[in-house]
Amino acid sequence: MKQGKLFVFSAPSGSGKTTLVRHLLSQEIPLGFSISATSRKLRGTEIEGTDYHFLSLSEFKQKISENAFVEYEEVYTGVFYGTLKSEIERLWNQGKHVLFDIDVKGGLRIKDQYPEQTLALFIQPPSKKDLELRLRGRGTETEEAIQTRLDRAEEELSFAPKFDAVVVNNDLEKAKNEVVQQVQGFINS
Repeated sequence: MKQGKLFVFSAPSGSGKTTLVRHLLSQEIPLGFSISATSRKLRGTEIEGTDYHFLSLSEFKQKISENAFVEYEEVYTGVFYGTLKSEIERLWNQGKHVLFDIDVKGGLRIKDQYPEQTLALFIQPPSKKDLELRLRGRGTETEEAIQTRLDRAEEELSFAPKFDAVVVNNDLEKAKNEVVQQVQGFINS
């Protein structure tokens, strides 16, 4: 199995990270998306095995005990997210570099384990007010869930300096171009 590069994208919820990741996947770059595992329930139009590997809480804890994760985190009480080692292997076996849309702590754990192979990018919203407007604009969450995400964003923003680069997403086209350049540059380095 030839090992490729790893691209970590982390950000507070509502920063536009998933939009940027989808843009990268639409480019002519040999990237594959690492499908995270989660113990949370499926939302909206999400698809098992496409958006996430949805596991029950007990299944998730079983995989932890089997050391099946590269990283995992209890992001909210009783809600785990993690990256299965088998996901990285699956994509490397396909000859692709691995693209992660992941929380900040998980992203930094991947960077710690694969320091030379990983480019960790932090996607930052233009302001906290913009972040709040984006979260409310989704119309998919309760007021309590929005407030939880905003509170969590405070902590997540403090991790930005630990990443290799920070992309401020105040102009989507500019941010799209910047992430493409960052990824291509790291692949070619």
